[in-house]
Amino acid sequence: MESDSAWSSGLSWILSGTMMRSTAPRRRPLSVLGLLLCCIILTFYTLLLLSLTAIVPSPELSFPGTSLKTSFPVPSQEIPPDDVQIANSTAEIPGRKMQRALCATVEEMGEAFGHVSWKESLRVRRLIRDHFALHGASRVRELPPEQFCKQGFVMGKASQAGFGNEVYKILTAAALSIMLNRSLIIGQTRGKYPFQNYISYTDHSFTLDEVKHLWRKNDCVGEYGKHLVMRTDDFEKPTETNVLCSNWRKWKQPIIWFKGTTDAVAAQFFLKNIHSQMRKAASTLFGKPGYLQSRPNTFGELMRAVISPSENVQRAVNWTLRGGPDPHITLHMRMLMNKSPKAVKSALRCIQKSLFTNHLQVPRPRVVLVSDTPSLIKEITTKLKGFSEVVHFDYNLFNGKISKGKGNDLRQSELRAKDWGSAPRWVAFVDFFLASQAKHAVVSGAQRRVGTTYAQLIAALAAANQLGENDTTTSKFSFFSSFQSNLLRDGLRNQVGWGHAWNRFAGPLSCPSQPNQCALTPVLAPAWWDGNLQSPIPRDIRRLEQYGVKLSSFGMVDEKRLHSFCKSRKTIVKTIQVTQE
Repeated sequence: MESDSAWSSGLSWILSGTMMRSTAPRRRPLSVLGLLLCCIILTFYTLLLLSLTAIVPSPELSFPGTSLKTSFPVPSQEIPPDDVQIANSTAEIPGRKMQRALCATVEEMGEAFGHVSWKESLRVRRLIRDHFALHGASRVRELPPEQFCKQGFVMGKASQAGFGNEVYKILTAAALSIMLNRSLIIGQTRGKYPFQNYISYTDHSFTLDEVKHLWRKNDCVGEYGKHLVMRTDDFEKPTETNVLCSNWRKWKQPIIWFKGTTDAVAAQFFLKNIHSQMRKAASTLFGKPGYLQSRPNTFGELMRAVISPSENVQRAVNWTLRGGPDPHITLHMRMLMNKSPKAVKSALRCIQKSLFTNHLQVPRPRVVLVSDTPSLIKEITTKLKGFSEVVHFDYNLFNGKISKGKGNDLRQSELRAKDWGSAPRWVAFVDFFLASQAKHAVVSGAQRRVGTTYAQLIAALAAANQLGENDTTTSKFSFFSSFQSNLLRDGLRNQVGWGHAWNRFAGPLSCPSQPNQCALTPVLAPAWWDGNLQSPIPRDIRRLEQYGVKLSSFGMVDEKRLHSFCKSRKTIVKTIQVTQE
């Protein structure tokens, strides 16, 4: 090689000078100047050799499930490789080129979800149907006394506060009844169901009064010595709840009431329960938390089985549709009485993306528009009419019974007007069941937090409504989240709602300074951080500590720590004596 010859000739020249001096008749010590000269020459030829030698590039790193190539160093053992995922970028992030290997955009995160898993959802639908066939009220109330007095129940009780949070309380109770093989009780207040004038409830459920009557009728106390006792557990009290540490399937109390379950999170906490029997029951219903792309639409299927619109609400929905076909897409904008041009622009882009994703070839697709801000509805309608037919429930023009105050027991609170909007509260029920008629997609946009419980439940019920019993092809229903760029200045860090769709992605793996995003969204909002690109915010790490869970910055649960915590804590049992006989 040319470089080798240069090195050899240089070395020969240096040595030859030294050898000539050594053969001289008179030996003199080598001067300091000569040594310095030799060092300079050696350094020069060493650098020359390096410059002429080809440098072999370091191998490209790749991470599971990605195609982006990078020369960043491999993560240390403190951060498992599976926790640091790289996704294909759909948009360049200014100033983030050096950190792209360690974060992702919302759209990249959404690529993991794809469409709703129809196979898993149909499996859960059959599971729900079989459960109520065995533990539903029509069969259980006819059991002989010995068997009836052994029957267990789960209480679901809601108030008439926010629609999404309160409905989740009922659905969580239904889910728990399936996991524990118990019957469902839907609680009443002064003889009325929650939202009774707007929602109809399944005949498979009991009321507490009926259970008390049947308990006396079958003489469960006198004949079998079984008192009607209710054990309560409050999810919102982390130092007291037994959601992670106890085997609920072994609880002996006839009734269980799991309180404080205002979102999709509480029921999914059983996925990390230390008892394998509870984990298996939870994963059968919710799927494995780490496999986001194949999880069932659990709450959508539960809603389909447990609730339906009242006759008056259904009449308002039909009036709005005017006898036309079901809408193709729903846009829900939770703007908190604000009008944001950026939010509108991002939402319109997201609707167009949903049309493209679902390959809709209709000339003017029907789009349902739902918002808590009336002035925004007018603005978006003007823009949507250019390429779609807008469907919106205008309660001022509707003359049904529900609009005339008959049976209207919901009062609008001035304190919550900004949160819920200025319209009468019953309008939210018409909007909900109208929006859940969407055949192909639901788009969620917001002033602050995207994918709230209300939007989640719209998407979940719409997906369940569109899934046929004998579907043999992949469901094409999609749930999208629309983010304007100012919401993503710090990534998803401000999506702090505990039960909101993107909270479990709000940690350090979410890139800051993202452009507008239209991302596929999980219909079943995750409760843990096991999936790729999920990471917690510090606030949630601290919150999990109260439950006894040590969570890493990338969402990994310390299982040994949880078992140790559960063994050391004192089990708290709170009960209520339902009957005094």
